[in-house]
Amino acid sequence: MRTNYLFTSESVSEGHPDKVADQISDAIVDLFLSKDPEARIACETLTTTQLVVLAGEIRCKGVYENGEWAPGAKEEIEQTVRNTVKRIGYEQDGFHWEKFEFINRLHGQSAHIAQGVDAGENKDEGAGDQGIMFGYATDETPGLMPATLYYSHKILERMAADRHSGVAPFLEPDAKSQVTLRYEGSLPVAATAVVVSTQHAPGYDENDPAKQAELEAYVKGVIADVIPPVLLRETEYFINPTGSFEIGGPDGDAGLTGRKIIVDTYGGASPHGGGAFSGKDPTKVDRSAAYITRYLAKNVVAAGLATRCTIQIAYAIGVSKPLSLYVDTHETGTVGDDKIEQAILGIAKLGGLTPRSIRTHLGLNKPIYQPTAAYGHFGRTAEGDFFPWERLDLVDDLKAALG
Repeated sequence: MRTNYLFTSESVSEGHPDKVADQISDAIVDLFLSKDPEARIACETLTTTQLVVLAGEIRCKGVYENGEWAPGAKEEIEQTVRNTVKRIGYEQDGFHWEKFEFINRLHGQSAHIAQGVDAGENKDEGAGDQGIMFGYATDETPGLMPATLYYSHKILERMAADRHSGVAPFLEPDAKSQVTLRYEGSLPVAATAVVVSTQHAPGYDENDPAKQAELEAYVKGVIADVIPPVLLRETEYFINPTGSFEIGGPDGDAGLTGRKIIVDTYGGASPHGGGAFSGKDPTKVDRSAAYITRYLAKNVVAAGLATRCTIQIAYAIGVSKPLSLYVDTHETGTVGDDKIEQAILGIAKLGGLTPRSIRTHLGLNKPIYQPTAAYGHFGRTAEGDFFPWERLDLVDDLKAALG
């Protein structure tokens, strides 16, 4: 096990074109789940210059049944999309919430998929797809997330808040961050490099050194507020290293749902099964099983059973029981990894980790997903119905099961 190394994670803002697509897709998921908790949604979004396209499969009582849209449903979908873009803040010549062309190509769910997923008289509900999913937790931050990703997210969250409040009126919605930390043992001891590229108002670039310096000073101030000063003693800063970033968002680059899966999860600190989250209802185990494995890994670490934990689970489409469960505490466990596996499978309220039991235990059949679609699905505060996979209510069960 290496004890001295550099590690890097990146984040992207809510205005990044791929994140615009993710937020639109999850706004559609929330819209349909608000109408029908058993709705089935697989919504992909494309964004580019003055264009948003939806594609995918749906089934939703009162909205889309028997191949027909309910009166007013298409209009409500379009308004939901436009409201999402408006909330992000796009009112630019190349991408404006009121002016972009909107194309809706959502259609009915395949009957063959429905046949495999729906519960029948003699079978439990099956997984919505095959695949492998990973969850991860580490004790290097209070939220049990990798510090590199945690700080990358926080920088952009702060900048977005300042943009929306008017504190930083020169900022535009699109931005990226990247944080490199030097680790000694299992903990970060220094931020060796921080990269921030942010879309800006006209003039805040290399053509106006005074305005460029104002932007750089602002960004460095945000970094200093987010990252503890003890980590910033040897930091190299890269603020808008190309010199200018005026054209951004979908006007600068096309965006697609599901292209930021490492930003969405653990910043590269954990394996990833490859399936994206946004745009999918919770019968899709790409989403719900990734949430339950995060929940399990976080509770393992919070219970003091390890300082670092990776959990993998696997499913087959149409099959309710998981094919495998794998726990790896990376030689930090206080008990054997096999014992943790057995404990998890033996906890009655987890229901054997079937898709239905996951949704029931975490309460996933609710319109709670749009907030997940920017600044990470994990490491957030569990509050009300939102981010229930961040709860620490399994700690006592794990301790009891392991004596």
